[in-house]
Amino acid sequence: MAEQQQSQAQFQIQRIYVKDISFEAPNLPGLFRETNDWKPEINMELHTNSDSLGDDNHDVTLQMTVTAKLGEQVAFLIEVKQAGIFTVKGLDETQLRHTLGAYCPTILYPYARETISSLSNKGGFPPLNLAPVNFDALYAQHMQKQQAAQEEQAKATVQ
Repeated sequence: MAEQQQSQAQFQIQRIYVKDISFEAPNLPGLFRETNDWKPEINMELHTNSDSLGDDNHDVTLQMTVTAKLGEQVAFLIEVKQAGIFTVKGLDETQLRHTLGAYCPTILYPYARETISSLSNKGGFPPLNLAPVNFDALYAQHMQKQQAAQEEQAKATVQ
């Protein structure tokens, strides 16, 4: 019975925190005088990273960089590194990679999104409401690219 309980998967959030934050608005206040029409082009970049802390604990970081441009001028650039410490037990290596690469970022994303919206507003801009992100799909794409790269490398090695 004790062996069965040990082999069951366990997941627990230990802590969620902001690791790093940056807000830049290089063209203010001039930009406020030049335009009344706030229809920026928004570009968002996402990156994830995880580090083992030992004892089944993992530090997962979701880095988001959001750039808002009006024409060629940068209205603002926001970078947030939202992180969390997660305890993950009883998973095989594939399941663990998926948990750290997709499930944990899914948990962190709403925190980072709220921070970005708040920073945008505090910078004098309207709150920025970013769309949800499907981290499972992004993870699957990443794994497909990684597998394709490995296959290409294997073909190149054979030739």
